[in-house]
Amino acid sequence: MRYRLPAEWEPQSGVQLTWPHADTDWHYMLDEITANYEIMAREISKRESLMVVGPPSNDTWARDHGFITLIDDSHHCQLLDFKFNGWGEKFPAELDNALNRRLYDEGRVRGEYVSHLDFVLEGGSIESDGKGTLFTTTCCLLAPHRNQPLSKEQIEERLKEWFCVERVLWIDYGQLTGDDTDGHIDTLVRIAPDDTLLYVGCDDPTDEQYEELRLMENQLRTFRTLNGHPYRLLKLPMPQAIYDEDGLRLPATYANFLVVNGAVLCPVYSQPDLDEEALRIIGQAFPDREIVAIDCRSIICQHGSLHCCTMQFPEGVLT
Repeated sequence: MRYRLPAEWEPQSGVQLTWPHADTDWHYMLDEITANYEIMAREISKRESLMVVGPPSNDTWARDHGFITLIDDSHHCQLLDFKFNGWGEKFPAELDNALNRRLYDEGRVRGEYVSHLDFVLEGGSIESDGKGTLFTTTCCLLAPHRNQPLSKEQIEERLKEWFCVERVLWIDYGQLTGDDTDGHIDTLVRIAPDDTLLYVGCDDPTDEQYEELRLMENQLRTFRTLNGHPYRLLKLPMPQAIYDEDGLRLPATYANFLVVNGAVLCPVYSQPDLDEEALRIIGQAFPDREIVAIDCRSIICQHGSLHCCTMQFPEGVLT
């Protein structure tokens, strides 16, 4: 029996949303963000099961505190529970870190519970092609207050063992301004069928992120599949800069989309030309799925987007 981490576009049993409430950082805009979550919930539940998780929780980023699920060819599942520590102890996470065990004990998910609570890992920090390659970023997995004193090589060996992959491809550039996560891959580079990489680019040399994203693009051009072929690269535009009320730039990105059964839910930011271009490019990567735009201007206020808010489960997990 060999487990693997499926690609996100493989069949799903459902998606988790951890719901906003007054004791989260959304308290000052709870009505607005709740309306946004209701839109996400409707679009997901049209296509598959939706699991809504309520308090107690510190916050709502299901991608980073949720189970990471492995499957085998017989649809047996392993539910991997990693430690979430608020992206390197930046924020409280004790309640979020207890959610998976609660869901398992309540019987809301099926599978073999596997504890890795001695290792810090967030779901947004890794991407899988489902066939032996795991992608991640150096700036996140080697960031302070996660898994020191482990070296990059030691972390890679654990990732290969736990996720049953042949190799790990490390992206060394590209952290977005305002990103609390230290450079999660799901804000930068996403995997799509047919060895396709969707990545955020920047064409404005005056943008503070231009050089990092240029270096990231150059590195992606050097990557090869397990068969030795270059990846198909599709460049997503960079949204025009969005700032919070204190004048700090928020990490808006079109890469933080969510693949569900039959559709891709895509973040947009009321920037019509750029939104349309991003939707068109994502549609090239997923030509057999409906492309659904969801306004994420409220979600970006807390430095996240669609993918960050959700965790998908493969077939066989949700009860």
